[in-house]
Amino acid sequence: MTERFLEENCAPEQLSPLTLAFVGDGVYDLMVRERLVCQANRQAGKLHKLAVEQVKCQAQAQRMEKILLLTEEEQSVYKRGRNAHTTHTPKNATSADYHSATGMEALFGYLYLKGRLKRLRELFVLMCQE
Repeated sequence: MTERFLEENCAPEQLSPLTLAFVGDGVYDLMVRERLVCQANRQAGKLHKLAVEQVKCQAQAQRMEKILLLTEEEQSVYKRGRNAHTTHTPKNATSADYHSATGMEALFGYLYLKGRLKRLRELFVLMCQE
């Protein structure tokens, strides 16, 4: 069963890794925001600050290290995203962190567009474990 917000035809395996990362960035951001809101009722400014700490590329790279078991397909998508040629590196991040975060975002975008929300949830939970 495919689960997505829209029912547009989409073939994520044919999209560039940076296009997948574009979608995955939004998916990950929404998951972080949902988690924060469900944890406690906080002021919007506090929620924003907490979300920014979790979605910056250093935090994404650290969380990606927690995921040890990816399928071959998932590993391939992650590596395509990680190895994608980008022209931008944030001023407060290392190139390695930025590339790892891009790989993670590509993976999240791919899984979302494939309608694999259950797998997305599994990976997100693993990443958020202390």
